[in-house]
Amino acid sequence: MQNLFPEKIDTLFINCNIATMADNGISINKNGALAVTGEIISWVGKEKNLPDNFKIKCKKNIDCKNRWILPGFVDCHTHLVYGGSRSNEFEMRLKGTSYEEISKQGGGIFSTVNASRNASKESLFTSASKRVKTLLKQGITTLEIKSGYGLNLESELKILEVIKQLDKKFPLHIEATFLGAHALPIEFKGNPDEYIDLVTHTMLPEVKIQGIATAVDVFCETIGFSLDQTKKVFQKAKELGFNIKLHAEQLSDSNGAGLASEFNALSCDHLEYLSLSGAKKMAQHNVIAVLLPGAFYYLKETRKPPVDIFRKLKIPMAVSTDLNPGTSPVHSMTLILNMACMLFDMTCEEALLGASINGAKALGLGNTKGSIEKGKDADLVVWDIDTPADLCYLAGFNPVEMVMIKGDKINF
Repeated sequence: MQNLFPEKIDTLFINCNIATMADNGISINKNGALAVTGEIISWVGKEKNLPDNFKIKCKKNIDCKNRWILPGFVDCHTHLVYGGSRSNEFEMRLKGTSYEEISKQGGGIFSTVNASRNASKESLFTSASKRVKTLLKQGITTLEIKSGYGLNLESELKILEVIKQLDKKFPLHIEATFLGAHALPIEFKGNPDEYIDLVTHTMLPEVKIQGIATAVDVFCETIGFSLDQTKKVFQKAKELGFNIKLHAEQLSDSNGAGLASEFNALSCDHLEYLSLSGAKKMAQHNVIAVLLPGAFYYLKETRKPPVDIFRKLKIPMAVSTDLNPGTSPVHSMTLILNMACMLFDMTCEEALLGASINGAKALGLGNTKGSIEKGKDADLVVWDIDTPADLCYLAGFNPVEMVMIKGDKINF
C-alpha cells in the first residue's frame, strides 16, 4: 500500500479551513491541516487525521487560527509591461468616444506602442515591477504577461526581455506570451499581410531562438487581424512549438475561437460575441474560456459572454484581470471576482475556480498550479475571511495574511 504520509515536513498548517479548488469545485475542508515538503504539498486533510508525530517532526508549525487557505490566484491574461498612460482616453470614453474611434485617431494601442518603443528597458522594468508587486500582495502567485506594445522586432524583444527579468526578480511564476499580432503598426498601414509576414518569418523565429515566450497570441478582430492572417501566425507558431492562445470574439464574431480550437489552443479570451458553433468547437478541443470582466466594464459593453453555454457544454471558465493601460487598468483580482459575479452572472464558486485551477489550465499549468492537492506546487494564500465567498463579495478588499510560493513564505 502507498505511504500516505511524507517522511519529511518543512511546514505544517494547522487549525485552518481549506478550499482546495480540486474536483471541479471549491471542495471545502474545514478543521483541516496541510503539510509542505520542499516545494510541494505533501499532505492535506482533516487535522484530526494527522499522525501524532507530524507536529513534532515538522520544522515549522503555523497555527492559522481558523483562517482560510486557498491556492494562490492565477492571473492568466495580462499586458502589464508598457510605457506611458492612457488616463486621457479614459476621460474621452466617459464623454462618449468609442474605443474604435480612439484607435482610428491614433490612440488606443498605438499611443501605448509609441510610449513603449521610446521607453528604456530599465524604465519598463521599473514601472512593471510596481504592478507585479501589487498583484503579488493580493495573493496572485502565477501570472501571464503578453508582449504586443512593441509591434516591431526590437521593441517586442525588449518587452519579452523585461518579462524574463520580472520572472527572475519576483518569486511568483510568470508565463510570457508573444502578442506581436496585437495591432497593425502605423508604418504598415494598408499592408497587414506584409506585417503578418514580418511576425511569422522574422519575429516568431527570433522569439523561439531566444526562448523568451512559451505561447503565441493574436488579436483576431475587425480592428485587429483577419481569420486568414491569424491562421498564418498559428501555423508558424505550432511549427515552432509554441502554445496557442487567442483574443477572440470581443467586439464581433470572427469565428476566431473555432480556428483556435482547430489548433488545440490553450484558451480563447474575451468571447462576448462567441457563437454556439464556436463554443462547441472549444468544448470538442478542451479549450478554456477566459473571461475578462474588467475590459467589459471599462468599455461599457453590453454583450455578455455566453456563460450559460459554457456551463451546458462544460467548458471551464477562467477569469483574469486583463491588466492593461487602455481597457482594463485593474490591479485587483478580488475586484475582478466581484465583476465576474455581478456583470457576467457567475457564481462565487465559478469565479473562484476561474481565478485558480481554470486559470492554471488556461496556461497549460493545471498539473502543477491552481489547486491544493498532494504533489502540486505549494503556492498557497492564507486569508482572514469568514468564507471563500467573501473574496467575491468584498470587492477590492485584500485580507491576505500570508503568501507562500513553492514552499517559501513571501515577505513583502
